[in-house]
Amino acid sequence: MSSKTPEKPLSGIRVLDAATFLAGPFCATTLSEFGAEVIKIEHPKIDDPLRNLGARAENGETFTWLSEARNKKTITLNLSAPEGAALFKRMAAKADVVIENFRPGTMEKWGLGYDALSALNPGLVMARITAYGQDGPYKDRPGFARIAHAFSGITYLTGEADGRPLTPGAMALGDYLSGLYAALGVLLALRFRDLTGKGQYLDVALYESVFRFLDELVPAYAKKGVVRERMGADTANIVPHSHYRCADGTWVALACSSDKMFERLARAMGRPELAADPRFETMRARVRNRDAINEIVEEWIGKHTRDELMRICLEAEVPCGPINSVADIFDDPHYQARGNLMKVIDKEVGELILPSIVPRLSLTPGAIEHLGKHKGEDTEAVLREWLELDDAEIAALRAREII
Repeated sequence: MSSKTPEKPLSGIRVLDAATFLAGPFCATTLSEFGAEVIKIEHPKIDDPLRNLGARAENGETFTWLSEARNKKTITLNLSAPEGAALFKRMAAKADVVIENFRPGTMEKWGLGYDALSALNPGLVMARITAYGQDGPYKDRPGFARIAHAFSGITYLTGEADGRPLTPGAMALGDYLSGLYAALGVLLALRFRDLTGKGQYLDVALYESVFRFLDELVPAYAKKGVVRERMGADTANIVPHSHYRCADGTWVALACSSDKMFERLARAMGRPELAADPRFETMRARVRNRDAINEIVEEWIGKHTRDELMRICLEAEVPCGPINSVADIFDDPHYQARGNLMKVIDKEVGELILPSIVPRLSLTPGAIEHLGKHKGEDTEAVLREWLELDDAEIAALRAREII
């Protein structure tokens, strides 16, 4: 075995991204950032929805597409046509990973299910991402991240106690979480393939990715019958642990997750006696007296500007942070120092700022090689390289609208 370190950890891994919208493509993007060769496949007549989501840059592509399709080669291929499916099979025979997010049974209908592809390539890893999973009574239901948030239980918990359930932050949270779980599953499956030579498929449901993040919700209900309700900015088991408005109209997040932290906060407020008050001296006591302690903290914070409050809390080692808008983020020196805002120069778009790559590896960091490309930009080059098709064959496929 060579002792030379590869340029990136996934160098040499070939991925066919046949997914649409976000969870599957995000999985592929994550793999591409660490060296995988990703071939993004689109229908010749139908754009990936990300090409039409949000504001557009100077070259006509949306910022969403430019960001989320970065590093990928783009080809067109009609998978629903027998000739297109046959070409996909030939490519899958040479690939390491296939990613798809059609409704269960769709790939099988086209002759492209896991059994068919693994017969051609026993070491193939296939990531299958759907709203409800590959089995179960709801498997055929359509769904997007908003539906997954609702079904998983997180939407029920989001919002004010007396208000409507709200979207939990980012519209596509469930997509991004599912994309990350899928990327993790791909890496686990590739590791197993390295050990045994055997491929496998992974089944990721959008709602399950969100459901897994709901801390004690399940065991607390199973054992105690506890149904957690919406609490606005508060947290069920920790107080004070909320959002508070400062004197200048800005907001901060405060987190006192232990009795020791509350002692620090009490001293910072100039009221050390609060830590010995029977109503507040333990976390359980503070949870029982939530409104009383929140009112005290809210009043104190409301007398200070955000900068003043941050200085006081940081000196007292009390966890406190600004509630940032994206404009605040661009001005924040920590984001700048950490390189969280990555500048990419594109020959058509010019300078574009994107969130930087996560995770950060010390020896083999990820990279953004290019932004999302125009539709089908690499079709001819990929078909020549992967399948050794000549000009005449490619022209014939184009004439028959297979590509």
